[in-house]
Amino acid sequence: MPDRILASLCVPGRAESLRLIRGMVREAALARGATAEWAHDLVLAVDEACQNVVRHGYGDHGLSGDVIVEVTANGEGLCVHVTDFATPVDPATIRPRDLEDIRPGGLGVFLMRALTDECVWEAPPPGAGNVLRLCKWLPKNSREGEHT
Repeated sequence: MPDRILASLCVPGRAESLRLIRGMVREAALARGATAEWAHDLVLAVDEACQNVVRHGYGDHGLSGDVIVEVTANGEGLCVHVTDFATPVDPATIRPRDLEDIRPGGLGVFLMRALTDECVWEAPPPGAGNVLRLCKWLPKNSREGEHT
């Protein structure tokens, strides 16, 4: 089944926008038939990605810009594309912090990877800075067209 758009949102890349993003992702997941726990995990992963855009993509460089979040559904689950207009990053340099390094913060990449089935930086379209795709597969008995 081809991907279909469930929800799309373009908001300013500011902390105040994160609540709206979380709500949209949560509602899209629940509308797709996900459990509250499953939806929570996807929301947390997307929130971490968007916080990184706000803090590091824009804030660390004194920049401002939008964040586009698009939730798509396919036969396996949901994918969320997070697009920003910040300075492009080299995905090869993005690594989670060592979990032995105990201090506040810095676990966003670890959480994004741990809570999703795919966490991939894609080539951005012209004019965009970065695109992150986060996908989470629904349990087999929750997928469209399948019954328990």
